[in-house]
Amino acid sequence: MRTIHPPLPPDLWLHRIFHAKSARDGGIVRRSLADIDRVIGRDRLERELIRRGYHAVENAGQIVIFCNNEPIKLLL
Repeated sequence: MRTIHPPLPPDLWLHRIFHAKSARDGGIVRRSLADIDRVIGRDRLERELIRRGYHAVENAGQIVIFCNNEPIKLLL
């Protein structure tokens, strides 16, 4: 049986994303759009990305956040 947990408060949710080891090391983190919409909303996430100078891409219901301010190059 699966346990359903209530969503985290938005500030704690953001804190956990950007303080994950991968994020602290300048790597990437990935979250589902459904989770983002449910907890904080895309507008708030976008404002936080701008504030931090980070980039993100969306694909197949997921957001991949690049936790650095290096340029993004899309490979085809």
